Amino acid sequence: MTPQATRRSFLRGRFSSPAEINRPALRPFGAVEDSRFSEICSNCGDCVRACPEGIILSAPDGSPVVDFNKGACTFCSDCIDACQTGALEESQPWHWRADTTDTCLAKNGVQCRSCEDHCDESAIRFRLMTQGRAEPQIDETSCTGCGGCVAPCPVGAIQMVQMLETTEAQTC
Repeated sequence: MTPQATRRSFLRGRFSSPAEINRPALRPFGAVEDSRFSEICSNCGDCVRACPEGIILSAPDGSPVVDFNKGACTFCSDCIDACQTGALEESQPWHWRADTTDTCLAKNGVQCRSCEDHCDESAIRFRLMTQGRAEPQIDETSCTGCGGCVAPCPVGAIQMVQMLETTEAQTC
């Protein structure tokens, strides 16, 4: 279940919420930083055609984006191999990780563990809470950002969020 558009937005043809519009695009594995990506990527579609999982799609502007509602990324690098412009590079870190929203069934007292069942890395565990319910906890260090938990969620409560690089504090 995605966030619902308001009636006014719907009638104007805006089917996504403002928060989704401002969210950074989920580029394919190996994408250079977004400012350089838009300059380098020619929107040729080679990465879209090369993806064996079929999760890389063309956005309305022609640029490639990842849609984990279609499946998970295996990090096979076929998209990187197909990219002739250098917009996708093997050396680029993948900063995307799974996160749950408030619409999660388990967070609302309904028994569901579909995300845990589909996480090959066992990065999603359920922590027992009061009144016998359990809530998902995602281990950011174990989560690879493959998106395998996104499509199985019956209410669309899992989204991919971009993790910012943390720097260790140094003493003066």
